[in-house]
Amino acid sequence: MKQRLTYLLPANSSLAPSDLSVKADRLDFAKAPQAHEEWRVTLGLHELPDELKLFLVGCQELHLRWSSRRPHVLTPPLVSRLPAGLHVFLTPSGVEDDLPICNLLKKLVGDESKCDSVHESFARLPAVSESPAQPATFQWYQNSSIRREGLAEVFLGKICPPSSANSDWGRACDSLIRTLDDASHVDVDFDAAGQTLDFTAYWSAEDDAVSRESSGRVYRKAGPEGRLEVGVLHAEEAKDSGELSLGGYLTVIGEDERPSATLFSFPSRHHPLPPTSAGATFKTTIQHPSGLHPKLHLHLPRQPLTQRPQETCTLHTYLTLPSTLFIDRFQLSDRLFLDSQNLVSLQSLIGEDDLEAPDWVIRRWGSAALVELAAPGAGLDGEGEMWTATIPLHLRYLSPLLSDVGTDSTAGVQIPWPIVFWACEVEDAELNLDNNPFDRVDLGFDGLFTPQTLFYHVPPAGDAMRLVEEIQVPVLRADSAGLVQIGIFLAVVGGFAWICWQLARAVDNGKGKGKKRR
Repeated sequence: MKQRLTYLLPANSSLAPSDLSVKADRLDFAKAPQAHEEWRVTLGLHELPDELKLFLVGCQELHLRWSSRRPHVLTPPLVSRLPAGLHVFLTPSGVEDDLPICNLLKKLVGDESKCDSVHESFARLPAVSESPAQPATFQWYQNSSIRREGLAEVFLGKICPPSSANSDWGRACDSLIRTLDDASHVDVDFDAAGQTLDFTAYWSAEDDAVSRESSGRVYRKAGPEGRLEVGVLHAEEAKDSGELSLGGYLTVIGEDERPSATLFSFPSRHHPLPPTSAGATFKTTIQHPSGLHPKLHLHLPRQPLTQRPQETCTLHTYLTLPSTLFIDRFQLSDRLFLDSQNLVSLQSLIGEDDLEAPDWVIRRWGSAALVELAAPGAGLDGEGEMWTATIPLHLRYLSPLLSDVGTDSTAGVQIPWPIVFWACEVEDAELNLDNNPFDRVDLGFDGLFTPQTLFYHVPPAGDAMRLVEEIQVPVLRADSAGLVQIGIFLAVVGGFAWICWQLARAVDNGKGKGKKRR
């Protein structure tokens, strides 16, 4: 088992060797509470629980991406974002294989998950042969918190077994698992070619300061056979616009007696906004009252949007919707309508797009959409400090409420905030974006662009309470279904009778006029 621990400090932070103390099985960092932390564990197949090992044998690629609904700060080089919830990207070894992944997912997010099988519940991703950034074939999503116990059982069961509970490593490992609830995002990656599984957790310093102090999270080397590499780094100014640069200290625990100073640069796929766009954030709201056709508004400050990171950049939003909501692709093909909503085009829509089906007959998890936004130009798009783009959504009819569930006839539907980013194609064919020790791919949206695309992420507004909106939707109560059926029957019969009466009157009037003419 290999561990890589990275402390990421704000740019140009003061850092001295005296802040680091190298021990036999760990490194103590005095300024750890001020740093963002990434913990990555690499495991071989023989180190995994048996159930997971048997499942992975049938996988070519498996990527799990969970993002917290709590607002969190990301720092270079870890700046890529996803809508809150659990995203799964999967490629079976055989095209027709239907892997039993739903059993694992229900352990992670609960039995209420809309997951029966890969072919019934997952959405098939479009084939983009020229883009190796996303080799996955299927996608699944649920806007849900992830169960710490499920993570421990499915992925981390053998990292700190009960037999090690009284050891230093066992206690440290247990404290790490306990604080996964506070993580900003958690990734799991399996590659059949390498026969290894990477488990990665990221904690934002601002969001985790209190919980870290109380949890006493400690990173230790897992026995004499394990490896623990620790980096204490901060961002430096990069020489090339497509690169990121980090400086600080690196230490291999058990091999190095003291930290080694380092400064290195690397091409990066994901970037923070450049100084010319500093201050740009976005906020998501839902028009109220929402009705059955809620409108999702994206609010951004106008001035930073007029400064593109590069000339080739276009502004996009990527949103994931549960099965209770859908986007009408035909509505978003009307040029005049798109212009009125500050949209350019619906570039991709995968998943469930049936315009008529109620939610209870939908088997797939929902849908994901990539929309290009019509970013304002300098001095050409009206007055006002804020700029708003609007994406129309539509609700499906929900399953009737049981008669013994309270007296309310509404249900809450949650809409995760989308992400907003600039996508910039670069012309440098020699720029190898895969040569990045912190690269994060298979995010759903990255495979919809060419391999030589840079992403500049717009962060959510700092005053956001959570990255999810909720609307109340009217739902039929089961104990009222009989009355509704009777009412509909009477309305249909009454309407039919009225039409027949009007037709009879018309016939009589016609006969009367004919007699008068004679």
